Order: sequence, then C-alpha cells, then structure tokens
Amino acid sequence: MASVSNIFKSFEGKRIIVLGDVMVDTYIEGTVDRMSPEAPVPVVNFGTRSSRLGGAANVALNLKALGAEPIICTVIGKDEQADLFMKLINEAQMTSKGIIPFDDRITTVKTRIIGNNQQLLRVDHERVEPISSSATFAMLEKIKDFCEKEQIDAIIFQDYNKGLLTAELITKTIEFANEVGVVTTVDPKKENFKAYKNVTLFKPNLKELREGTEVEIDLNEKDTFLSAVKMIREEMNPDYAFVTLSEHGVYINEEKKNHFIPAFPRQIADVSGAGDTVIAVATLCLVSGLEAKTLATLANLAGGLVCEQVGVVSVNKEDLVNEAKAVLK
Repeated sequence: MASVSNIFKSFEGKRIIVLGDVMVDTYIEGTVDRMSPEAPVPVVNFGTRSSRLGGAANVALNLKALGAEPIICTVIGKDEQADLFMKLINEAQMTSKGIIPFDDRITTVKTRIIGNNQQLLRVDHERVEPISSSATFAMLEKIKDFCEKEQIDAIIFQDYNKGLLTAELITKTIEFANEVGVVTTVDPKKENFKAYKNVTLFKPNLKELREGTEVEIDLNEKDTFLSAVKMIREEMNPDYAFVTLSEHGVYINEEKKNHFIPAFPRQIADVSGAGDTVIAVATLCLVSGLEAKTLATLANLAGGLVCEQVGVVSVNKEDLVNEAKAVLK
C-alpha cells in the first residue's frame, strides 16, 4: 500500500504539455414520452443543458485530477464557443497560456441530445482542415518556450483529426522534444498515424492499430496482433507500444517482453473519453519511472473506471487509488 501511495505522490507537480484538438462537450438532456407528428423522431422535453471540456482538454482534466500541472497547447476560434471554452478552462482552474485564438478557426463543440438517459443524436460544430503554416509556427514556438522555461516533463499528442496536429507540427515537436530530453506520448488517429516516429510511447486502440497498419487482426490469434505491433516498432521506433483492446484489456511491450493485461469486470455506461484517461495516466506513470507492466495496469484501471460514468468525465483519484491498492500487491 505504501508503494501505491508513493506512486500517486510521484504524479504531483509533474508539468505536462497536452498538444491536441480541444472541444466543448455539451449535453442537452430531457425526457421522451411521444413521437413527433412532423417526422418519425422522438420529441425531447428539455430538462437541462450542461457543458464540459472535451478532447485534449479532457486529458488535461485527468492530469489535474491526479495532481499534475497540465498546459494545454491548442488553437481555438474567436467566437462564442471560444468564450464558453475559456470559461470552462477558468472554472477548472487550468492555465490558458498555451491556447491561441485564430480568426480562421472555429471552436469545436459536440452537442449530444439525450432522452430518457439514452443518446439520440449528436450535432458537431467544427472545421477540420489543417491549421495554417503561421499557426503551426506559433504553436511550435510556444512549445519550445515552455520546454525551455518551465521544466516540462512530457508532451502528450492527443489527436482527434480536427486539424491542429499537422505532419509538420508533429515531426518538428518530436524532434525538438528528443533533443531536449522531454518524454513524448501519443494517442493517434489514422490520418497522421505514421507521422509519430521516435516517440517514447505510442498508444493506439485496436481499431486505430488495424487502420494504421492495414493488418487484419484477430485477437484469438495473437500472432496477427503481434505482427501489427512489430510493424509499428520497426517503422516508427517508439520505446513502448501500448495498445488498448477494449473488453480484452491492454497490451504493452517491455524490451522483448509482451504484457497482456486483462480488463477488469465493469458496469459499462459510456466509453467516451476513456482514451483521454488512459494516455494521461500512462504518461504520468512513464515520467514517474514506473515499469511497463505497472503503467499498463494503472492505465487499464483508470480507463475502466471512467467507463462506468455517463458522458466524458475525468478519473476519480480516490477510486483509482483504492483499486490500485487491491491490484498492485
């Protein structure tokens, strides 16, 4: 138990840049008791509207919940949605010094319509074309400035294919981080999957691994899975390949060892945001010097915990500590 306490104590004060696409997750909730006479759709009687930080900002919330000091590096628009996003940042008591507003961007908002506790519809307000070369330059300069002045422990790339993470920004940030000895971890998407060469930890989920390697993976035949992992390691050269496998748990390599950590029994309510939690915990474990198997186990526990909650939520530290004490003996 003392060792688990020490693990979580080591997370405190870690300074982590979260570089990625941010968004506002808005929920309109109500009740449904009839169908519309205008079309075959349910009528939601409005109850409440709430908004939460999402995307890379949710990674930052998870880091903060575990005692770290996140710095979100991203671009947003100059619009009403940006005002809401900044209000949520202030309420979460996180710094906004890495957030750059641009006239040619809009702030991403995902609005979910929920009736009788069931999601009926999602409306996305976004632009996903790549950011401009001037925005890329400005973001890279901010990252370099933070790393040079603020003793940054790691950079997390949280890619949602919303345009921030261009191939140029990815490669130049990784090159710079490796030069100055800053840990890099990535939660990738298909479009820039193979741009993340030479990172410390590469964390796709099973779907992303299939898409990125174009390998037909059957988890009942581990050789197909391990061949895809081998491809990642040979082509992209990460120190660690860490793959989330949904109900099958997680996988991580450690030198020539393969660790498969099974999923823990859960009452799954919503998988939204689980990947954000997993990359946050994995990164904190990495910069705290934990071994690969412990990293994978803790991240697996944390991802499962948030899946028991409805909507995008950050991990509860007390719950994670209690589960870790039961598992890490």
